[in-house]
Amino acid sequence: MLEDLISSWDGEEVVVRFDSPTRTWMFVCIHSTRRGPAGGGTRMKTYAAPADALADAMRLSAAMTLKMAAVELPFGGGKAVLAVPALPDREERARLLLRYADLVASLGGTFHTGPDVNTSSADMDVIAERCRFVYCRSEDRGGSGDPGPYTALGVFHGIGASARHAFGSADLDGRSVLVQGVGNVGGRLADLLAASDARVLVSDVAVDRARGLADALDAEVIPSEEAIGVECDVYAPCALGGTLSAETIPRLRCRIVAGSANNQLAQPEAAELLRDAGILYAPDYVINAGGALNAIGVETLGWDRATTDMRLAAIGDTLTEIYANAEAEGTTTEAAAERLARARLG
Repeated sequence: MLEDLISSWDGEEVVVRFDSPTRTWMFVCIHSTRRGPAGGGTRMKTYAAPADALADAMRLSAAMTLKMAAVELPFGGGKAVLAVPALPDREERARLLLRYADLVASLGGTFHTGPDVNTSSADMDVIAERCRFVYCRSEDRGGSGDPGPYTALGVFHGIGASARHAFGSADLDGRSVLVQGVGNVGGRLADLLAASDARVLVSDVAVDRARGLADALDAEVIPSEEAIGVECDVYAPCALGGTLSAETIPRLRCRIVAGSANNQLAQPEAAELLRDAGILYAPDYVINAGGALNAIGVETLGWDRATTDMRLAAIGDTLTEIYANAEAEGTTTEAAAERLARARLG
């Protein structure tokens, strides 16, 4: 129940509003403001129950706290979820976003938001009509634009660092990488991998999208129901999270898991299962931080392109440090990443 989730949460604040015209539950979860205002995307999605949406926002906001600390951004962690009965369109969508903008604005800057699942820069433009605590507006509206390319670039650097640790070289020429989910981020990641002469495999529940990308990149299409068990050097989950579990991990036939999806571990013990299977796991909130780095760096910190590119490449350096610490401490990469993030948080 909602009250049980809220009373047991370790975050700072939960804001709940029910939007009667659209039957939408709005949840804003502010996990931490120790490093600065809470930052996190706004996710629009259907859920089986409001409690599921709140639990999702709580998990994601806690991960944002660790992400901001791990990549040393002066922000805390937050997340918003708009739990809609069905994805709205056009006028109804705009009206819902404006009412949500009023909610975010009422928080006075303790929460800053940007795009997430099923929201875009165009949606941020609408929210910005009534709220100034918004990132990733369209570039012609003064924002940093779509964060997808920068998330993909950060993941690409992270895969290189992971390959260096696992295989002794960051060179991806000839390495097989399965990109599971080829949407906004995964599709761009596949482009980068193909340009580095990796052997790219793509998988998506949207079969036509996967086939179109495969044709453009001379890649191989893997049916979505078979993706988890395909032999490859790197498995890159870039769709929704929760795909790494006690059920799926024994089926993996890869050396590295490194992708952009949030909350990839379905259970906490999944990190130990990956380690025991000899699979190097790139903690998701570290490797997928590129979008946040670009948006906050450009819009708040005044970074130029060279600085942003340097910080995106540094995602690989952070992962290298995490891998070394995990080996030295005899722990999982997930535990080493959390230790590093909490040290920077404190």
